[in-house]
Amino acid sequence: MLDIEYTRSQFPAFAEPSLQGLAFFENAGGSYTCGPVIDRLTRFYHARKMQPYGPYAPARDGGAEMDEARSRMAALLGVETDELSFGPSTSANTFVLANAFRQVLKPGDAIVVTDQDHEANSGPWRRLADEGIEVREWRMDPETGHLDTAALAELLDEKVRLVCFPHCSNVVGEINPVAEICAMIHAAGAFACVDGVSYAPHGFPDVEALGADIYLFSAYKTYGPHQGLMVIRRALGETLPNQGHYFNGETLYKRFTPAGPDHAQVAACAGMADYIDAQAAHHGVDARGVAALMRAQEVALTKPLLDYLAARNSVRLLGTADAERRAPTIAVEHARPGLELAVALAEHGIMAGGGDFYAVRALQAQGVDPKKGVLRLSFTHYTSEAEVNRLLEALDAVL
Repeated sequence: MLDIEYTRSQFPAFAEPSLQGLAFFENAGGSYTCGPVIDRLTRFYHARKMQPYGPYAPARDGGAEMDEARSRMAALLGVETDELSFGPSTSANTFVLANAFRQVLKPGDAIVVTDQDHEANSGPWRRLADEGIEVREWRMDPETGHLDTAALAELLDEKVRLVCFPHCSNVVGEINPVAEICAMIHAAGAFACVDGVSYAPHGFPDVEALGADIYLFSAYKTYGPHQGLMVIRRALGETLPNQGHYFNGETLYKRFTPAGPDHAQVAACAGMADYIDAQAAHHGVDARGVAALMRAQEVALTKPLLDYLAARNSVRLLGTADAERRAPTIAVEHARPGLELAVALAEHGIMAGGGDFYAVRALQAQGVDPKKGVLRLSFTHYTSEAEVNRLLEALDAVL
């Protein structure tokens, strides 16, 4: 069982006086930052804030910390160090990737996207239609939000070069069977690009085991700084055209970083690995064991919330009501606009989200007016049972 008191002690936000009396349920928009990340960021700005890799100790130390972040995060993800790139955001990383594919795809080639995605892993790929690339849409069930693999099978043929899909959606929440989907894609001779932004906060994945050719997520949603992390497996990365400076083209992780990295934030990303290591040591498990403990905590807290929402006729839950099959990112449609409900919950000390969350296509596909939006209640492993109970009381008052 996850030690929730120890876990919360690793996040300075829970001791911050200005946040007392508030319960945080908009983690899908950005998590609290763990202490090790803050410590590393502070140290870098205090003692390393200069061009890294220079011939003097502070610059050498700064470069070493950046290298440490890449190597340790790559190890957590089960990939080689140079297969991991850092960029300003997942949206920016996806844009760079799409530009690389634009240079190699030919008119008549096809890619597959979904209507379950956040716009960041859909829009840049859809724009390839302007280059004569056929864009096929893998559509979810409008009632359940489920992506059926049988529907994908009907879209795959010899023309398809790339399939882009989410590990889980930021409004539907159902966890897609990534390994199964990637195997299908590879059998069809295509590459698999997985948006893990909404999944990674609930346990860093083993990308090698999943079989994804590209895996993207955001550090600021996984207890870290505002960076986008992007895994590109070597077999693909070395064949795509270099998007960085021409003289950096031989270094895999620099090929998809057209601008200079944010030195301090890259270095601070090692703090995410520090946090997982600390949890592993405290609980006597390895990193995969930590992910399992985190997931079990989330499932246990998701069940009562799903049961509560299922009992209310005034709301429509988007996605499955099975806590085991979804992330704790729970969007509901109500007669009142989502933002209006979030404002009302804030009066009860509940910090939740309301709107479309850049998932306009996903909401429209499920018959939800994006202008009205949904109420989104999202949490992660550091959320406590007491906070969920407080949320249920606030929902009673608001709904």
